[in-house]
Amino acid sequence: MTAGPRARYREQVRDEVRAHAWEQIVEAGASALSLKAIAKKMGMTAPALYRYFASRDELLTELVLTAYQDLAEVVEAVPVDAAPETTLRLLAEALRDWASTNPQRYLLVYGTPVPGYSAPPDATDLARRIFTPLVTAYTDLLGSPEAAFGRSVTFWSRLHGVLSLELAGHFAGMGVDTGALYDAEIRSVTGKA
Repeated sequence: MTAGPRARYREQVRDEVRAHAWEQIVEAGASALSLKAIAKKMGMTAPALYRYFASRDELLTELVLTAYQDLAEVVEAVPVDAAPETTLRLLAEALRDWASTNPQRYLLVYGTPVPGYSAPPDATDLARRIFTPLVTAYTDLLGSPEAAFGRSVTFWSRLHGVLSLELAGHFAGMGVDTGALYDAEIRSVTGKA
């Protein structure tokens, strides 16, 4: 059934709010997210905007879930190769491509936590979807689910370390080739050094 004009308008306003929220996050970080500032930019009063999002945390939750969902879809689209090392490399490359294309989304879910905000349980489910292909590839590689989990955590932590530092600008002026560094980490954690 097609949504009526009121429902379509409501969704258009919510889309515009989300777009302005991403702009705020790019400009000042997730901690600076402000419904009042968004309302002003849209020519609305803050109370009027609260009819579309009850709170900053509700809006933040939608943004967090959207970011996780996007990454989950990217990771799940990675082809599984007969060689687990190849699958791991493809997963790592997909993560870096997504993060480089969507730095604000990456930093929202993997950067500094927003003070006073707790992500909903749905975020954990999405994070599990993102992590599962790693564990599967390492299980295929090692044959042991316990060892696979530990290696997956190492893989994830090291790659996110490089990505987080890169996207936050901490390698600026150091002459570090972040692509080469990331590639070296992939080789190290997949045993292809």
